[in-house]
Amino acid sequence: MQIPHDTRRALDVVVALVNTAAEAEQPDGLADVGSLREFVREYEISDIGELGARDLAGVRTVRGKFAQVFGAPNPRTAAGLINELVATAGTTPQLTDHDGYDWHVHYFAPGASLGDHLAADGGMALAFIVVSGEQERLRRCEAPDCRRAFVDLSRNRSRRYCDSRTCGNRLHVAAYRARRKEADAGPPEQDALHGERHEAHPGSQQEEVVHGGQQQQGADHP
Repeated sequence: MQIPHDTRRALDVVVALVNTAAEAEQPDGLADVGSLREFVREYEISDIGELGARDLAGVRTVRGKFAQVFGAPNPRTAAGLINELVATAGTTPQLTDHDGYDWHVHYFAPGASLGDHLAADGGMALAFIVVSGEQERLRRCEAPDCRRAFVDLSRNRSRRYCDSRTCGNRLHVAAYRARRKEADAGPPEQDALHGERHEAHPGSQQEEVVHGGQQQQGADHP
């Protein structure tokens, strides 16, 4: 999926903002104004003045709206949420090439608060996804102990985890270990004539045949 650079950056900020919300054992990533300032620095959000408690409350409200878009059951619902976001933010498109970037569009009005800034640019980036017929790419991680948001930009829309190197690998390893454990336990052998079940005794030739076969099978599937 081809996404303009400025839209991709805005989507990255949206995802990062949604993922600051408190979840289970994860504390709120925007617990105070200091953490909000750090968020602005980390994601290089431009045209922002001095931040205060009102900005923190506004950004948390926008964060909740963005989260609702990720949870929207269909494009119509997502579109309604996005329309509300950009209308409330007083969206005012303007071309800019600030800080050495090529020409791109800012949607927030000059002098807008941080909350309106994020709502306008982030809302229009989400609108791009919905207009493209790609709303299903706005996803939550499928790991049972993780609900982080992400945008699936894979060619065949097959991404399931927020980060394949953490959640994805962790679940694949857990599934592999479960299969190995089940294979190592194996079904008890049954006497073909009498229907009796026998366990292989440790160190016996029978055990070597059973476990040797399982080890070869495991080697075929690392």
